Amino acid sequence: MEPLLLSRWQFAITTTYHFLFVPITLGLSIFLALLETCYVRTCKPRWKAVSRRLIRFFGTLFLINFAMGVVTGIVQEFHFGMNWSEYSRFMGDIFGAPLAMEALTAFFLESTFLGIWVFGWDRLSEKLHCACIWIVAIGSNLSAFWILVANSFMQHPVGFAVQDGRAVMTDFLALITNHYVVGEYSHTLFSGIATAGFVILAASAWKILHDEASRYAFTQTLKAGALFTMIGLAGVMGSGHLHAQYLAEANPMKLSSMEALWETADPAPFAIVADINEEKSRNDAELAVPGVFSFMLYNKPSGEVKGINQLQQEYQKIYGPGDYRPDVRGLFWSFRIMIAAGALMMLITIAAGALAFLGRPLACPWLLRILPFLLPLPFIANSVGWYIAEAGRQPWIVVGLQRTAEAVSPNLTAGEVWLTMIGFTVLYLVLAAIALYIALRYIRQTTVADEGRNV
Repeated sequence: MEPLLLSRWQFAITTTYHFLFVPITLGLSIFLALLETCYVRTCKPRWKAVSRRLIRFFGTLFLINFAMGVVTGIVQEFHFGMNWSEYSRFMGDIFGAPLAMEALTAFFLESTFLGIWVFGWDRLSEKLHCACIWIVAIGSNLSAFWILVANSFMQHPVGFAVQDGRAVMTDFLALITNHYVVGEYSHTLFSGIATAGFVILAASAWKILHDEASRYAFTQTLKAGALFTMIGLAGVMGSGHLHAQYLAEANPMKLSSMEALWETADPAPFAIVADINEEKSRNDAELAVPGVFSFMLYNKPSGEVKGINQLQQEYQKIYGPGDYRPDVRGLFWSFRIMIAAGALMMLITIAAGALAFLGRPLACPWLLRILPFLLPLPFIANSVGWYIAEAGRQPWIVVGLQRTAEAVSPNLTAGEVWLTMIGFTVLYLVLAAIALYIALRYIRQTTVADEGRNV
């Protein structure tokens, strides 16, 4: 295996690890801010006492996740210098700016006020303490924004010029207003809300079943978690739909590969399943719904969608000989896994939320029992969604400007990458196991009793 392929595997593994924790940070910080706002504004002594304990409960889970996100994220920046030095040389002027802004305006803001929030209980006024967690939520999501500004340039370059063999920034405003950022950031934000909401649902379901003293408190968070998750899922669907329509203009090859649409069609069908033959550039068999793909893109049952084969020919004329098709099979099935996971999350959330709002969370105990086991669903959806975003631009690392094969460090050896890849993978597995153990132990042992009901 060559250093190029190994470096891609290494970056994919470490990024996937990191992205397991990022969505929870984005969504749970917002939930904590909303929960503490309710705590500050309520005039009901019973709910005020319970909500404060709930803030501490979910705040501890947030801190565990935040620590893992920081540890796994630091490694990403070392990759650019060690494995992808040619990319850093070519893109450093542009890529470095949003990363620097992320550190200066987001991470420092987030980490500083998180520390104040953690140690500020009973030292700050309620309103000031609440303001701290809102700043943490803003900082967390601002951090994601700057990272996605950099990533969106790789997907759809804007505001640049190539000088002396390097890409240099010519318009910072164009960089941060890149339309691609809108689609990526909104989709990431809402997926974070949906992920955090599902974590809240799973934890609440377990506590309702196994901790009678905490039943009242976690019935309330079951309601809130269901509503929070539904908002996230609705936002994911809406933002994903709008971003797919934009992809028809910005990256039609990625879009057609997600649907395994080999030949240009008007109207274009939506394939539910397909037997994809990448060697012969066709589907040997497929089950498709006529016109649905065109409807998704144009909001009407007609409209031309360019096929992979036509786009391949066009790209060869523009960029020269080469294979400009991404992993069609991987994109096709990843998209369907993402949809299936989201649909199942929605069904479970509606059912659990209905029981909670009816005041009968124990009416279907089997539903509460399976909820914790379904917790991997949002993480699966997030991982395959990230795969679609990153693998969909291959063979480019910066679309139209630099191919992935041109970006790898020239003197890198396979042995060096093997060593670090195995080391990082093992280390991350150990850290993830420790974090999961601490979180589960905390959930089991912590009681959020409702003293107003004498339980």
